[in-house]
Amino acid sequence: MTRITVGPFNRVEGDLEVRLDIDSGRVARAEVTAPLYRGFEQILEGRPPLDALVIAPRICGICSVSQSIAAAAALRQAMGVVAAPNGVLATNIAHAAENAADHLTHFYIFFMPDFAREAYASHPWHGAAAERFTATKGSAAREALPARARLLEIMGVIAGKWPHSLAFQPGGTTRAIELGERVRLNAIAAAFRGFLERVVFADKLEHVLALSTPDELDRWRDGRGGDFAQFLRIADALDLARLGPGPGLLMSFGAYHDADGARFRAGLRSSTGTIDALPSDQITEDVSHAWMRETSLDPAESRTEPDADKTDAYSWCKAPRLAGEPVEVGAMARQAVHGQALITALLADSGSNVRNRVIARLIETAQLAVSIEGWIKALRLNEPFCETSGEAADGNYVGLVEAARGSLGHWLAVRSGRIARYQIIAPTSWNFSPRDAAGIAGPLEQALVGTEVGDAGARAVSIQHVVRSFDPCMVCTAH
Repeated sequence: MTRITVGPFNRVEGDLEVRLDIDSGRVARAEVTAPLYRGFEQILEGRPPLDALVIAPRICGICSVSQSIAAAAALRQAMGVVAAPNGVLATNIAHAAENAADHLTHFYIFFMPDFAREAYASHPWHGAAAERFTATKGSAAREALPARARLLEIMGVIAGKWPHSLAFQPGGTTRAIELGERVRLNAIAAAFRGFLERVVFADKLEHVLALSTPDELDRWRDGRGGDFAQFLRIADALDLARLGPGPGLLMSFGAYHDADGARFRAGLRSSTGTIDALPSDQITEDVSHAWMRETSLDPAESRTEPDADKTDAYSWCKAPRLAGEPVEVGAMARQAVHGQALITALLADSGSNVRNRVIARLIETAQLAVSIEGWIKALRLNEPFCETSGEAADGNYVGLVEAARGSLGHWLAVRSGRIARYQIIAPTSWNFSPRDAAGIAGPLEQALVGTEVGDAGARAVSIQHVVRSFDPCMVCTAH
């Protein structure tokens, strides 16, 4: 048995290290370490509740809207306010734009460049992949980055700036949209659809979203241009559907609420495909192997108290569990819980794996592009965008949302007009958690077991594929 350390990783948001025990050229055990402590939960304690809207978004510069609306959702409970319908729609548009931009960044900047590595030089597809996806040099980034930047102009219209906007409030959004600005939003949405249909899918979004089985996906892929089809051919050549299996349970808090309900519903999907209601009151945080002192398993009652000298700890990330079990979160989990036909069929065929995680992100990107168009059309420009908020009442509150990488929760305790406790469980905390008191590994730690590294050791590109398939955001992970 040989132990190796992989890290620090490049093309990952934040700091990450992975320790692997290798036996006969395969991973026998994995320990995932978040080596950076940040302390946002401690920073928030003792402050006025509305300070959460200023401080929480600064946890991250790429998913700050998700952090904003989680904080706003918790404060909305505390204030007993109902958000203005226009404010809900505007928030959905901005949130979807941020999440779609994250999906593009993951695919083009973080994930696909690994296929341009020399390790794959003997494969017939390598030359085209290297020309298209080589980091900083490939032709794909020259198309994807301007498209991403144009999409994020939505933030300027709705929120004034991005990241770290103050536009997202308990009562809605602070800026009313005028007719000329709706025209601009429509133009941005149309340009984004055009990029997806021309570059990513080489087909109309409606045709992509109509795919419902693995066989239909294979027939659609064959002979088609576009970067999605190129990924599918590479994934099949490398058998990525057998790489990085998840723990089985998939969770979503639900996302993008409007008058018709949630665009993606909340729930828990078991390994057998059964979808149940989300038992959110059974969410706990285990710190057995985190550099944290024991307080309470319940995030509504716990505190963040670092213990850098703790024996047997190996990460600043806590171990979130649902009813005592590790769960996988992210686009694949959202689509599976919602019952999206293609993702449901792929999970039934091959389960949670590297290939299916990437497919789910791109399918979701197409869905978001269509939804943004509908939400822009639904705005009623002569009606309010924000309702007046009151004072936060004493009590415990929670804001649950879906960031690009999965389920995000903010737990807020208010006492005498101040924040008494604030706990944040980010998506990467779920996926990259360490072991719990029972010794059960987190989702990534489980997914890495069995991965073949051969003689490459820490340089094995297979390890990179598994880790990046979860799209880690480590700066969100340990507060």
